[in-house]
Amino acid sequence: MRNKWVFPAVAALAGLATVAGCRELKAQGEPLQLCRYKKVFADDFNDLSVSKSNNERTRWSAHTPWNGDFGDAQFIDPIDIFADPEKNAPFIVKDGILKIRARKHDNGKWTSGLISSADPTTAGFALMYGYFEARMKLPPGPGVWPAFWLNANNPKDDKTPSVEIDVLEYYGQFPDGFHSVWHIWDKTDPKKNRGGEIVTSVPSGSLNDSFHTYGVDVTKEWVVFYLDRREIGRTPTPPEHTKPLMILVNLALGSGWPIDKTPNPSDLLVDYVYAFAPDETKRDAVCKE
Repeated sequence: MRNKWVFPAVAALAGLATVAGCRELKAQGEPLQLCRYKKVFADDFNDLSVSKSNNERTRWSAHTPWNGDFGDAQFIDPIDIFADPEKNAPFIVKDGILKIRARKHDNGKWTSGLISSADPTTAGFALMYGYFEARMKLPPGPGVWPAFWLNANNPKDDKTPSVEIDVLEYYGQFPDGFHSVWHIWDKTDPKKNRGGEIVTSVPSGSLNDSFHTYGVDVTKEWVVFYLDRREIGRTPTPPEHTKPLMILVNLALGSGWPIDKTPNPSDLLVDYVYAFAPDETKRDAVCKE
């Protein structure tokens, strides 16, 4: 997640149904064949395992490996376990749900949280090919900018092109849709940066009303995006994809939009984050819906 620019759209395959008189969302694309995969990473958030760095042997670190904050809220470290998390913490775990909280303090400054599955040394979890999924309920209101995304697990000072895949990028000003985006970041020549996006329309407010799953399947040939395990679009896998992908989830603010009317506090609710690797013994399995 960096400051964004507009890209040509790639093919969108989404079909979304609206039930008359309510905001029920039902994705109608091709179903995910999940029985052909095996789970290799899971956090159901029954406890909080976030530290300043994965070197502390937690599942998550509280910053991007390149120490690059973005947006109009500062990403801060977990609060000491003996402190009252409801007062200042960016991360709160209760009843199997991770709450990433953006909060405006008395000094007028906002803080929030980000979790990354790898650190600047590349220690932590990353996966080259497979299906990545998060089940989340998004915060309402203008100015919120939550995201579930993947990034190449390169060493901090590595100069090779970096692949970023934004499974979900949501702008609170527009509660009737979300973006799925891919980027190639060329660290030696910014003119070579490129990417594309899919914009998925949904019933307004439906992503704030209930939990939904957001996923992406990264194969050698395709990057395929899913909503509630139904395909919403795809793009060819870029040739720059040569490094395993780490997982990141955050609640940022702004992205060029004002935050003077952003609800305080604002909470991104995360039920789980999973990653699945292809199971070669089940590549031809027929999955039940």
